[in-house]
Parts: sequence; C-alpha cells; structure tokens
Amino acid sequence: MEVSLVPANLVEDLWPQLLPHFGRAAEYTFGRYEPEDIRDAIIGGLAHLWIAIGDDENIIGVTVTRFWQYPRKKCLDMVFIAGDEGFSWKDPMLNMLQHWAYDNGCEAIESSGRPGFARAFRDDGYKLLWQVYELPVAGTGLGGQDG
Repeated sequence: MEVSLVPANLVEDLWPQLLPHFGRAAEYTFGRYEPEDIRDAIIGGLAHLWIAIGDDENIIGVTVTRFWQYPRKKCLDMVFIAGDEGFSWKDPMLNMLQHWAYDNGCEAIESSGRPGFARAFRDDGYKLLWQVYELPVAGTGLGGQDG
C-alpha cells in the first residue's frame, strides 16, 4: 500500500476513480457539498488530496485536507475521508498526515464527522472536543413550525 499527496493538476485524470469516494463523502455533508465541489476545491488550491493505493494499483482510500489557521493555533483539517477495505489504509494515511502537518507548522489534526467516524479514530488518540448542530431557518419558523 502506498499513500501519496496528489498534485492538483492530476485530479482530472484520476476523476473516474475518485468520483465514487467523493460521492460517498458528499453524502454525509447534508447538502453542503457535491463531489464536484470537492474536486474544485482541490484543483483551486483550497484543499489537498491524499490517496491510498492498494496492492492492485487501485485507489482504496482518499482524504481531503486543508490548513485552518485559528487566531492562536494552526491545524490540518481532515475535511473528507472515504474509502474501501475497512479503513485498512487509515494508519499509513494518518502517519503521513501527522508528519506533513508537523512539517507545515500545525499543532493538531482536526476533523468533524458522523459518530462512526469518531469510533474509527478513537484508538488513534482523537478526542471529541465539540459537536456540530444545525437548525434549519428557511421556511420553517421557530420551534420547527412552518411560518
């Protein structure tokens, strides 16, 4: 297995292999992203694409990251993660990301995701800091009543 940072100019060539992974990742954004939005962020230099390639030379995992500069702390944000083979590629991916984050002045790697994501990374030292809640506003009125 090999983990690699993909240059943005290769994303279009890899798109047929990336689309299924990006599609699964986008499903869990609740309408915030479509696969093309993820692709465009990488091509536009707003995000970084990491891939795990299996022994059969197929992409078995993808991670999309970006740098996030808070007023007092720089983090590497894992924006999207998707893959096959039961996350068998997770440990080599995290190892690569930790080194890259350190080399780029980050103090931590952060991410948000569904509850299963937290369980998958619990043994890697991740800890839950907060959760994200959403309250729809358009046409719903207060307290969930239609307005």
